[in-house]
Amino acid sequence: MVSGIIIVVLVVVLALVGGSSAATNVSVAEASSGEYVNKKIQVSGNVVEDSFSTQGNTLTFSIYDPQGNPTVHLSVVFEGGVSATFGNDVTAICTGRIGDDGVLYASELVTKCPSKYESASNALSIARLFEYGEEVIGKPLKIVGVVKAGSLSAAGQGDRFVLVDEEGNAEIAIEYLAALSDDIQEGSTLVITGSLNAQGKFIATDVALEG
Repeated sequence: MVSGIIIVVLVVVLALVGGSSAATNVSVAEASSGEYVNKKIQVSGNVVEDSFSTQGNTLTFSIYDPQGNPTVHLSVVFEGGVSATFGNDVTAICTGRIGDDGVLYASELVTKCPSKYESASNALSIARLFEYGEEVIGKPLKIVGVVKAGSLSAAGQGDRFVLVDEEGNAEIAIEYLAALSDDIQEGSTLVITGSLNAQGKFIATDVALEG
């Protein structure tokens, strides 16, 4: 009988603990409604364009529901390392609690971006790009190269990465604020669409794996 009572008590305790730690899946609209203040939730949404900023180790941004009302935004604060895949319109899966101010204070942040491939046909090598000089500044171009080791960083933290020729003889800094595919790593061969600015940086409008 005593053993039975102990088992029942343990089951109740585990149920209570599990219930308090589990996050409720809600939409952006539901999270913004005020019904989930101080409750643990998980909400998925796309990062609002240019809504993010980083101060120290704290990332703030807003998300919206691409399948719902795009004008409804949820503010998110996350303290921790930010993946290099983070950027404009990337899908962000946020787990945390809604504060009295309506902000989601996330303890977990997962970003998800689909793989994307692009043919390297008609793409310029970086060395060839530099040969054209000022005549290509500001013009739409497609270049191909390899992500330099140690250069990949999250959006909003300066250059996104450095692209080098496969031979390693030329390199160029790439600026890009949108999301990167999870498959893009140091050493990946990329095909990038964008334009060269007067400062010698390449402003990317699209980044894809060579395929």
